[in-house]
Order: sequence, then C-alpha cells, then structure tokens
Amino acid sequence: MQQSSPGPRDRLVYTAVQHLRQHGVTATGLRGLVADAAAPWGSLRHYFPGGKDQLVTEALGWAGSFAASRVEAYLQSAASPTPSGLFADMVQAWVRDLEKRSYARGCPVAAAVVDSADTSETIRCAAAQALEQWRAPLVRGLLTVGVPADRATDLATLMLCSLEGAVIMARAARTVEPLHTVQRTLGPVLDAEPRSPAGS
Repeated sequence: MQQSSPGPRDRLVYTAVQHLRQHGVTATGLRGLVADAAAPWGSLRHYFPGGKDQLVTEALGWAGSFAASRVEAYLQSAASPTPSGLFADMVQAWVRDLEKRSYARGCPVAAAVVDSADTSETIRCAAAQALEQWRAPLVRGLLTVGVPADRATDLATLMLCSLEGAVIMARAARTVEPLHTVQRTLGPVLDAEPRSPAGS
C-alpha cells in the first residue's frame, strides 16, 4: 500500500524545524516558511491559530519525538547495545548531517533556547519538554543495559550536554572533530560505569 504524502500541516511543522535549525526563531519568517513548505498561506492560520509561537512549539515537539525515535531505533536494532554504542550512534548521525549540509543546520531546540528562552515562556517550556523527550529514552536505554538507576539520569544528561556542545563547536569551526572528540572521550567513561547483568 502506497503511503500518502504529508499534508500541509505536517509540511509546515517539518519545514519550521528546518528553518529553526538554520535561522533560529527570530529570523524564521512565516512567509518564507510557508513557501518552502509548499502550503497555502491560509493554512497557517487554519492549523496554527496561535501563530508563530504555536508553530514553533509544535516544531520543537516534533524535534523531541524524532530524537527519541532515533534512540529507540538504536536500542531495538543493536545486537548488543552499550552506553558507548548508543552515544556513538547519536554522534555519527550528527556527523553525517553536518557534513551533508555544510554545517548550515544545527539543533532546533538549542537554537530556540538561545534565541527565545528569555523572551517567550511558551517556547522555553516547549524546548525544555523537547529535551526531556530526548533524555527519557536515553535513561531507559541506559537502565536496559544495566546502568544503575541512580546514575542513568546523570549520564543521559551528560550525553546530551556533550553532544549539544559538540554540535555548536562543530558548526563554529566547520569541522566534525569536536564530535569525534566527545565520542572517543566519553564512550569509555560511559562503558566504565558499573552495570548489573541483563539490566536487572
């Protein structure tokens, strides 16, 4: 059965994510976004009566869900998942993306926080929720491979902080070396954590 193509609402959300990644919240213009999404102008008001804040909020929610799905995909596909393997999977996805797009697009959540966290409580809360959407499956994954509960949350936070910082440095320097650095440095630290057998 052939899968139907995304409708204008889904296209607007996805395109908003890409604009946030490249331009941030303030520099994302609605007319250009609607044009890039190949959506009728009237569909913006129809689907997002709350305006730009609503669209940005939903875009951040999409980004959080996408990041979480990538974590779940690794945990389900890896024959023998490890903390370092999970982190390497996250890092390499960013290496591929940055090189493919010539470092033009970063994390939409980080961009929203830098741009609007102190001016829009709605966007700040949406960004915080998106990051938690991403961290939650990391915590569950670490628990699954045997990392103790009192360490899993801290390590998941460390993984996210290291990755986000490396992405920013990579874009600034236009090299993926910061990502390789955090992978080879943090990987052994993650695997050195005491673990219980079979995640018990």
